Amino acid sequence: MQHNNILGTVLAGGKSQRFGEDKSQVKLGDKLLIDYILTEIIDEFNEVLVVSNNPINFKESEKISLIKDFKKDLGPLGGVLTAMKWVKDNNKDYQWISTFPVDTPFFKNQILKDFLNKINIDEGKLFFIKSNNTRHNIFGLWSIDLMDKLEEDLNKGERKVEVWANSIGVKNINMKFENKDPFFNINTKEDLKKAIENLEND
Repeated sequence: MQHNNILGTVLAGGKSQRFGEDKSQVKLGDKLLIDYILTEIIDEFNEVLVVSNNPINFKESEKISLIKDFKKDLGPLGGVLTAMKWVKDNNKDYQWISTFPVDTPFFKNQILKDFLNKINIDEGKLFFIKSNNTRHNIFGLWSIDLMDKLEEDLNKGERKVEVWANSIGVKNINMKFENKDPFFNINTKEDLKKAIENLEND
């Protein structure tokens, strides 16, 4: 599919309660955690949004814009809706939002390319990556056409990505990987230690 009609979006608005601080700003090796995902995705999109309610740092690029959630405490779905509203409010031509978590340092550009290349947009409005029988609900491609329905359901109290996606009719895109898990995410200080060990063993 055409990448120039996709807006890359990193959802960095989580409270990081289990981690104890804003994990996007934690150093892993010589880089901030958020910079790992930005480095891997930035070449695929004309623009990338970072949705965060904190004044965070990240790699400098004219392609990257930092915006706040239009409304706090709506979870990842709120971040997706924020990106969709940004597209509409700024009269952008993007038809799709491609979302990524902030805490997956081993995700690689090639996986993103393979994911997007496997998608037939005639088959649905929402696509998630699935690997090793696990669906990764934040690695998704969302049609802008879902905006009104998403806002309506958020206003009704829906917060769970899994539940909402299933109600919409999400299509899973199966991906395979060997060796290091590219979807390993850092939720705790213990996870950070494992990530450091993985980096050192490269």
